[in-house]
Amino acid sequence: MPPTFGLSTHLFHGSRLSPSHLTLAARHGFTAIEIYATRSHFDYRDPAHVDAVGQALADSGLQLHSLHAPTTTSFTAGVWGPTLSIAAADEALRLQAVEETLAALTVARRVPFRHMVVHLGVPVPEASPALNQRAALQRSLEALGEAAGLLGVRLALEIIPNPLSHPAAIVTLLEDVLDHRAFGICVDTGHAHLWGDVVEAIEICSGHIHTTHLHDNHGRRDEHLLPGRGTIDWGAALLAFQKVGYDGAWILELGPSDAPAGVLADTEEVRRTLARALEMEQ
Repeated sequence: MPPTFGLSTHLFHGSRLSPSHLTLAARHGFTAIEIYATRSHFDYRDPAHVDAVGQALADSGLQLHSLHAPTTTSFTAGVWGPTLSIAAADEALRLQAVEETLAALTVARRVPFRHMVVHLGVPVPEASPALNQRAALQRSLEALGEAAGLLGVRLALEIIPNPLSHPAAIVTLLEDVLDHRAFGICVDTGHAHLWGDVVEAIEICSGHIHTTHLHDNHGRRDEHLLPGRGTIDWGAALLAFQKVGYDGAWILELGPSDAPAGVLADTEEVRRTLARALEMEQ
């Protein structure tokens, strides 16, 4: 069975998500979509917008593979709005982030999806320690896991650069604290590379990987480049995914662009290269 390649709408994050974005993704060969749930981009609280996006997905022949939980209130003209953190020590801030995530989860009632990708706090060095508190995180995940289970959604906890989200820390959380049936892991290759070793991250997460974010960087900062444009060893990474038995979707999470059509044209050769590598390693 050929691999399923999906696209995160992070590429279009600075704009309100429209049918033309989804048509463009389908035209360039993608079959699955992950929508980034930021209200300035995808207003999950607006039933009319949700229904319009759902219809556009159906018209384009695209599957809504996953929704990325809200991490900010807005992203406009390259500027991030106030941060949402489900690991915030401040109870009002934590509950705001949980409420927005719950609101995004209810999209599944109108447009079904299998996975919601969740950030465990905020990446460092941007975050203050008060936004990345373990006890606060656990309270949030217990509430979110129960709600997701009722909707048939699995929460994929994403590897990001903060201590709560190191691969080993997420596995410990899944195996020792949470009811792991409601949770899995999103292996974000770019973020794993910032931790130092993508292959090691994949091996640590073995048995828990539900979805992916594929992007590249040079090991110093989060660049969200096309695979092959940074320093990740993609042959080794794909082989590691296959060795641990991952057979799910491959979601390209590329940085926001003012010229997305050009970026998508470049993805076609990248997808062919990745597909060939996956076929060779079977």
